[in-house]
Amino acid sequence: MIKMFKYGPTKRMARFATNMTWPLMTRGKRWSDYPVLKHIINPFFRYPHNEITAIPIGVKLPSPENVVVPTEAVERFIAQAGHVVIFDECVCRAKFRCANHPADIGCMALGRGAERIHPSHGRRATIGEAKAHVRRAADAGLIANIAHVWIDVVAFGLPDFKHLMFICFCDDCCCMYRTDMKRPGPNLDKAYRRLPGISVIVDEERCNGCGICAAQCFASMIREENGRARVLESCKGCGRCVSACPRGALTLKIDDQDEVFRQIMDRVKKVADIS
Repeated sequence: MIKMFKYGPTKRMARFATNMTWPLMTRGKRWSDYPVLKHIINPFFRYPHNEITAIPIGVKLPSPENVVVPTEAVERFIAQAGHVVIFDECVCRAKFRCANHPADIGCMALGRGAERIHPSHGRRATIGEAKAHVRRAADAGLIANIAHVWIDVVAFGLPDFKHLMFICFCDDCCCMYRTDMKRPGPNLDKAYRRLPGISVIVDEERCNGCGICAAQCFASMIREENGRARVLESCKGCGRCVSACPRGALTLKIDDQDEVFRQIMDRVKKVADIS
């Protein structure tokens, strides 16, 4: 018999908590830049208790080998983890019964803090199984987000925040991290950070200013200027706009795999130890 004191909430309990708190979290994000309210809300999004980095695992780079370098960097990161738990469903897509992306591609928890996750959420996994899970998420067109966020700790009853990291595989229609981010307050904007070494380049000869990329950007980091798209400095580097552009006018530029991996590890080590 599973001892309740050994594990956090069951899947049913976590679903109930998510349904109850989702409206509050949504309003918190929407109001995080409003006068007066932002002073109350923004402390909840403060570093180091909120740290999210997008890794564009499904965006192919223009190279002779056509290698998806970010995917390999994420796999190397996972290999550093002492414990891996794969969730058997995405909490967000399951809640909204998402019709656009598979709900059975769930998050992944890394580090010894994941040992407290209740078995009803998923399974303990090998590094090989975790890598296969990443590849499946990339094939499904999802964005990987390496996250160290306090709300996950509360939802799954995981007190060992220092030895815990999540990799969430997110969409743009149901995701808690990526929805309601069009007008983020200062701390919320800082919490979702671009990985250094990743940037989006606009080919002005191909771009016709159609606005599809701007509409697709979950954080409103693309503007139209003089009939061409312009990517703002605060771009989150998720690469979604690259895949959306019908003219191939946007390109994801990224440093080599070793540099991407080093940047991921440097950022993670500042807030958690998953070894």
